[in-house]
Amino acid sequence: MQLVVARIGRAHGIKGEVTVEVRTDEPELRLGPGAVLTTDPASVGPLTIETGRVHSGRLLLRFEGVRDRNAAEALRNTLLIADVDPDERPEDEDEYYDHQLIDLDVVTKDGEQVGRITEISHLPTQDLFVVERPDGTEVYVPFVEEIVTEIDLEEQRAVIDPPPGLIDDRVEVAPSRDSGDEA
Repeated sequence: MQLVVARIGRAHGIKGEVTVEVRTDEPELRLGPGAVLTTDPASVGPLTIETGRVHSGRLLLRFEGVRDRNAAEALRNTLLIADVDPDERPEDEDEYYDHQLIDLDVVTKDGEQVGRITEISHLPTQDLFVVERPDGTEVYVPFVEEIVTEIDLEEQRAVIDPPPGLIDDRVEVAPSRDSGDEA
C-alpha cells in the first residue's frame, strides 16, 4: 500500500535542500536517509533521501542527484509516497493510518447512523473526518478524543459524541439575560 508521507515545499539555500510538509506521524521511519520514495507526479521520481535535518522547526531534505536551488525548486509541490505493509499499524495504539479510517461507518454514542468516512482532511490544528451522510451531503467531524470516542476497526465503525449543531441543525441556545423577568 502506498501512503503520502510528505509534500515538498520551497527550495532552501543554494545546495539542493528543500523544505518538507510532513504528513506522517513517523517521519524518522519514513523520511530517513536512504529512503526511496515514489512521487506524484511519477515523472519526478523515485527520489532517494540523501540527508535530512531540522532547521527552525522545519524538516529539510536533500535528495540524491539534486545539487542546486533550481533542481530543488523544480520539485516543489511534489508528493512523497512510501510503500507500507497494509497490515502495519502505527506504534501508538491510539493512532491510525488514513486507509484504516476511510470507509468506516460513523455512528453516535446512541447508535444513530451518521454516515461513512470518505476522506481525512489534515489541517494545521487538527484532523477532520469528512463524513458522507446517507442523503449525499457531507459533515466534518474533528478527530479529537472529546468527539470521536471510539475507533473499532473490527466492527468497521467510529463512534462519536457530537456537540449540539455539529451533525444536525438543532443547536441548543442558552436563553439570553435580557429574556427573563426583571424587577
